[in-house]
Amino acid sequence: MAHRLMALTSQPDTHLATRFALIDAARGLAVLQMVVYHFIWDLDYFGWIDIAMNRDAPWIWWRAAIVTQFLLLVGISLVLRRAFKPAASDFWKRWWQVALSAALVSAGSALLFGPRFIFFGILHFVAVALLLTGPLLRLKAWLAIAGATALWLGWTMQHPFFSDPAWSTLGFATEKPRTEDYVPLFPWIGVVWLGAALANFWKDRAWSLSPRLRMLDQHAPTGLQWIGRWPLSIYLLHQPVMIGVLWAIKQWV
Repeated sequence: MAHRLMALTSQPDTHLATRFALIDAARGLAVLQMVVYHFIWDLDYFGWIDIAMNRDAPWIWWRAAIVTQFLLLVGISLVLRRAFKPAASDFWKRWWQVALSAALVSAGSALLFGPRFIFFGILHFVAVALLLTGPLLRLKAWLAIAGATALWLGWTMQHPFFSDPAWSTLGFATEKPRTEDYVPLFPWIGVVWLGAALANFWKDRAWSLSPRLRMLDQHAPTGLQWIGRWPLSIYLLHQPVMIGVLWAIKQWV
């Protein structure tokens, strides 16, 4: 999910390539929450705390909020990237980075979790979502309608047929698959489409920002901006580092 965006300031100049600090900071905030969430999960995994992150509502809703932030920004970033770096080679370079990273996650989780390995987690979803969303960007407002429809289908449609592993990635299963991370196409593709629709609305207004958002853009925390520029690297590295450190500590206590 590390999207190197080229954006404009609130008073666009097509010859000036910069970044929206606010977008980077928002992404950085989502990444930071993800790291904290996973650290708490790791503490539970090693037995230092006892919580039910997969069952208790507050933890489930927090995870949903983090995923929602990420995927809204995936849709927004896709439109920004298409607007300012329209070359197909740029898209495919980024897509392959995400897809290969997803494959690494599957391989690493298979070693750690065995049959509960991650076969369709957040990076797998993003790789598919980029392919599905790119051709739809010209739909403008219709993309928002498609996004709302996808959310409704994901929340309301369930059938045992889709519990079969061959169809579980769609999100219509009656039971969650046995895996350590699961981000099915429905309803989550709707969040990406809503993010893309929002960015299209922004694009039609020449990337202008309201006074309040302009102030936030100008004063976005530098640390969050930095984190938001390297989300894919942080995603791949943070868990191996944290698990390795906690495992080493556990050997000595």
